[in-house]
Amino acid sequence: MEQTIATFYQFVDLPDCDSFRELLQKQCNESDVLGTIILATEGINATIAGPKRGVDKVLAFIRSDSRLAIMPHRECPTESLTFHRLRIIIRPEIVTLGDPSVNPNEGVGKHIAPEDWNELISDPEVKLIDTRNDYEVELGTFKGAIDPQTTAFGEWNNYAKEKLGDSKKQKVAMFCTGGIRCEKASAHLLKNGFEKVYHLKGGILNYLQNVKPENSLWEGECFVFDHRVSVVHGLEEGDAEICFGCRWPLKPEDLKSPDYEPGVCCHRCVGALSAERRASLEERHRQVVLARFKDMKHIGQTIAEK
Repeated sequence: MEQTIATFYQFVDLPDCDSFRELLQKQCNESDVLGTIILATEGINATIAGPKRGVDKVLAFIRSDSRLAIMPHRECPTESLTFHRLRIIIRPEIVTLGDPSVNPNEGVGKHIAPEDWNELISDPEVKLIDTRNDYEVELGTFKGAIDPQTTAFGEWNNYAKEKLGDSKKQKVAMFCTGGIRCEKASAHLLKNGFEKVYHLKGGILNYLQNVKPENSLWEGECFVFDHRVSVVHGLEEGDAEICFGCRWPLKPEDLKSPDYEPGVCCHRCVGALSAERRASLEERHRQVVLARFKDMKHIGQTIAEK
C-alpha cells in the first residue's frame, strides 16, 4: 500500500511542548501515522509516514496552532513501510548544538532559494560549508564544499571556533539535508560576530527537488534518515545501502568488497565486530530475509534492507 513520507521543521517558541505532545500523539494515533517527532521549547522537527489522508490530517492539526500556521513541509510517496512505531520526544533542542545561548528564533542567516544557490556558491569569495556529519558527506556534497569532518552536530561549536575565526567578514554559505542544521549553525555564527551568513532554504532535499540535474552543482547522492538511505534529483531513491554493523552508508562499489556481508558488516567494521555482535546481526538478517519471504515486516527493521 502506498504511503506518504513527510518531513518538516520550524523554529518557533513552544514553551508548552509537553501538553502539545499529548494532543499530537492522539492525532497521529487516530490518523495511522508513524515516525519520529522531536519537540523542544525552540520548535518542532519531524519525519512521519502513513496514508496520505492521515499525513494530511496530522499536518493540518499542527498548522492549526497559530505559531505553526505557515510551517513548510516536504513529502513524497513510497511503497515501503518507512517506520514501525511512533515516537514523539521532548528534548532541550530540536537539533542538538549544545549551546543554549543560541536561539534561532532571535535571528538566522539569509535563506537562499534553490534557484539562486548556484550563483551564490559559484562566487570565489564565498566559503561553502557542509554542516552534516562525516558519514552523510561520504555519499555526496556540493562541488567545492568544505567538509568539517564532524561526527555529530554538537562538534560545530569547536569547528567554527577553530577553523572559521578569521572568516567573520567573509561570506559564509552553509547547507544540510533539510535546512535545520544549517539554519541553526547560521544563528550560531551571527551570535559570534559573523556578518555575511547564508544557508540553503529547505536544504539539499529542496535543491534536488527543484533544480534539474543538468543545472546542478550537487555531486553524488544525499543521505536520508529513513528506509531509502539516499535520494537523488527528483527525490528518487538512490543506490546507497546501510551497513548494519557500523551504520555507515555504502555506495554500490562498497557492496562489491569481499568484506561486505549483507545485514552484518562492511569493509569499515569487518574486523571490529565481536563474536556476539556478529552472531546477533546474522540472526537478525536471517529473520529479516525470512520476513521478506513471507511478505511480513520485521520488528527490528529501522531502515529497510533492499
